[in-house]
Amino acid sequence: MTGQPVDVLFAISDTGGGHRSAAVAISAALDQASGGDLSWSIDDILRLTDFPGVRGAPELYDQLSTRWLRLYDLTFQLTNTTRTVDVLSRLVFVTARRNLARLLRERRPRLVVSTHPLVHRLVVAARRALRMPFRVITVVTDLVSLHASWTFPGVDLALVPTDEAFEIMYRRGMRPTQLQRTGFPVHPKFAAYSADQAAARRELGLADDRFTILVTAGGVGSGRLAPLVLELEQAFPTRQLLVVTGKNRAIYEELTRRHRSPHSHIYGFVNNMEALMAASDLVVTKAGPGTLMEALVMRKPAIVTEAVGMQEQGNIDFVLNYELGLFCPTNERIVAAVRELENPQRYAETVRRLEGAVPRDGADQIARVISEQLALVGNPSATVTRRRLLSLPGWRHLRGRWGR
Repeated sequence: MTGQPVDVLFAISDTGGGHRSAAVAISAALDQASGGDLSWSIDDILRLTDFPGVRGAPELYDQLSTRWLRLYDLTFQLTNTTRTVDVLSRLVFVTARRNLARLLRERRPRLVVSTHPLVHRLVVAARRALRMPFRVITVVTDLVSLHASWTFPGVDLALVPTDEAFEIMYRRGMRPTQLQRTGFPVHPKFAAYSADQAAARRELGLADDRFTILVTAGGVGSGRLAPLVLELEQAFPTRQLLVVTGKNRAIYEELTRRHRSPHSHIYGFVNNMEALMAASDLVVTKAGPGTLMEALVMRKPAIVTEAVGMQEQGNIDFVLNYELGLFCPTNERIVAAVRELENPQRYAETVRRLEGAVPRDGADQIARVISEQLALVGNPSATVTRRRLLSLPGWRHLRGRWGR
């Protein structure tokens, strides 16, 4: 859509796969809701700056999250105040202003949706400088451990996936009228996938009579994925493993090169995770919110292996507090958890607990809010009906357990 005006511009940065995935999920829901009548684009805003280290943020994130995690966590801690983020954003905006202005003049959006915590300040600053009338929404893609950069009262609305995120944003200075809980933006294709497990396995060319474990470590293949796969192959030689290495080519080549179990299937970056999850009995994943919420939407028991970065730590607490899965920080505990879930009674109890555990229509709810916000453009006196949390079908189940 280069040079084309759009209704909605999704402002992201490709630091990890989650921010783009959220934008893709919302845009798919928006297409369904509008019948394709709304136009949109997805643009990496940090690529527009010449500030040292920011333009190359996607590549830097890949290195930090896979090799220099302590440095990543230190950076998280040092910048985790709104004052610090405000100052840094002003500096970044100086180097991004010309390119960002060019993009906004080309796109001429009616609404900008930010799915990344480091870009909404830049967009709002550009809106002010250019005196453009578009509205700005933030869609928070972390569940609990929110960096201070997510909080910015300069946006028109912030959509959050959990009660915990709502409370953190409120305590940091967002007005209640600026906050709305919608659920997490999981792509609509996960909730809509209708094939049963046997059909999904046939579609993927898998054996239909083996207990199947999906193993993944996020879009960049973070963590100790290769040793874990070897451990699972040794512990469960007759089980079927589906291993998704994401964009980590080194791990993909390592796993495909060495001799491995004939029941292991190695994939790189995939676009059919819904089929892989449907074919699986359980999901072993790091604490990234995207894959974790996809598994919960698909009602698959999740074994969480580790948090890659401080922003994922709260996701482990979220899973444990609401009994939505297991946390196993060592390979030995992962193997023990798989053995436990192989028990038919234990497995059935876990699956029953997942029924209605989280909203399955977070992306659809966000698309509806976007439609409402588009109606406000050029009509500041219009009002939007605020949907309360309990009006969202998927939240009723957790209301009693959350006690809020």
